[in-house]
Amino acid sequence: MKQRQNEILSEIIRLYADSAEPVSSRELANTFGLSPATIRSEMSYLEDKGLIFQPHISSGRVPTDKGYRYFVNNMVPKKSQISKNVLSIAKKVDSLKDRTDGAIKIAAETLSDLTGNMSFATLSDSVYLYGMSQLFSQPEFLEHLQALEAARFIDAIQTWLSNADIDAMQIFIGEENPVARSSGLTMMVNRFSSPYSDQSYIGIIGPTRQSYDKVINLVEGTTKALEEVFNH
Repeated sequence: MKQRQNEILSEIIRLYADSAEPVSSRELANTFGLSPATIRSEMSYLEDKGLIFQPHISSGRVPTDKGYRYFVNNMVPKKSQISKNVLSIAKKVDSLKDRTDGAIKIAAETLSDLTGNMSFATLSDSVYLYGMSQLFSQPEFLEHLQALEAARFIDAIQTWLSNADIDAMQIFIGEENPVARSSGLTMMVNRFSSPYSDQSYIGIIGPTRQSYDKVINLVEGTTKALEEVFNH
């Protein structure tokens, strides 16, 4: 795609992540200093490519699972920057380096608090979940069927993690998910090395509506913080 189309898709993802409201051409026109007609033309192209869609007549556009996947594959920096939030996670984890369970719990809790998602962490056969209330407070899950799908996902996650074989960051968006194949959830999971288990994972579960670049950065930063504590 052209650079401007990439930028418009990125802005739609950012604005929708912040507001949970469809993004209008007028809103984008103000951001880019272009006419609404030009923006509508570019949005039409993105819609034809299946990257955004119009949930209701006369509403703005929201990203599709395909749009999020395109963004993750093509527009998220390969090397994450060390943000203040990542440093905050590292500091909290390091403060509990003498307590394995405490370090894992504080990592998961901080990750959930910073991303607004539910987080999970594993060590051997133990799975720690945190932030379920944050997950279900998201507007997507105020609707009964979506909430039910999310609950089924959570019910199945422990079994899936106990059998998972993941070496690097994996991002499952909507129907890509190996658990309950929900079209409304994103799961990010990363492996961290530790002397206690070959299957140690950290990650988040949340709506597909995410600030993917920021959340990926935080999951990767948490992974590195845990590895530094357990391997030094």
